[in-house]
Amino acid sequence: MILITGATGHLGSKVIETLLKHLPSSEIAALVRDENKAADLKERGIKICIGDYDNTASLTNAMEGITKVLLVSGGGGDNGLQQHKNVIDAAKNAGVNTLAYTSRCMKDRYSLANDLMKRHFETEDYILSSGLNYIFFRNILYIDAMVALLGKNVLESGMISLPAGQGKASYALRADQAEAIGIVLAKDDLMNHIYDFTNTGTYSFDEVAETLTELSGSTIVYTPTHPDDYVRSVTAAGTPKFVAEMFTAFAIDIKNGQESTVSTDLEMILGRKPASLKAGLKQLFAL
Repeated sequence: MILITGATGHLGSKVIETLLKHLPSSEIAALVRDENKAADLKERGIKICIGDYDNTASLTNAMEGITKVLLVSGGGGDNGLQQHKNVIDAAKNAGVNTLAYTSRCMKDRYSLANDLMKRHFETEDYILSSGLNYIFFRNILYIDAMVALLGKNVLESGMISLPAGQGKASYALRADQAEAIGIVLAKDDLMNHIYDFTNTGTYSFDEVAETLTELSGSTIVYTPTHPDDYVRSVTAAGTPKFVAEMFTAFAIDIKNGQESTVSTDLEMILGRKPASLKAGLKQLFAL
């Protein structure tokens, strides 16, 4: 029995869709806080387990009879790391065999600008110290994040301004990464393994602008900007300061090459090349 946390979220739900192609629904469980939000999963024969990341007892109960857990990383709350630890502790207490975790593919964990990303590696450390068998899915930044990073009005404004310099990243679609995670989890013989799920090449924001220009027929130009100027600009336009600072950290890490790893792991698991930047942007911006 495989338990998927965050089962009704963007990633978890797509992982379940893949699992259903490889396993009977009776071997899949979904961890949710609100059973009503998982009614469609229940109708498809998936076991619904009620649990809260902040309640270790509820998590331990939810994991009774579970052999493998996918911990989908939580949000950006201050207690996010402790929530991850609660899930890991519950898995150990319940006798789970393997703990899989959706981590991040970054070049150097010790020089990250984005503090939120450090939590992924701290979670990995805790899993390793737990003694559980592990699978780390180190995902590269989603192409899907472009909508937020570039702004929904980028096609109208024709401008991309980010403090990312000429940095490149090997963005991949969330759907491709979720599919690969599901394929791996459906196998019985994989444990203590780390996957770097990236695209097969890297892209700069100049290339992002060129691709959007080609797809839309409108001229899109990328202009690197200073972090302070970027924060002032987007907050003046109504973006909350904490969001602006988070986007700045993502951009600085891209500038510093943190997102530039290229691995064949995703292509190997999918049995095909991941969607390209062009294909991803076409889908996301409906071009």
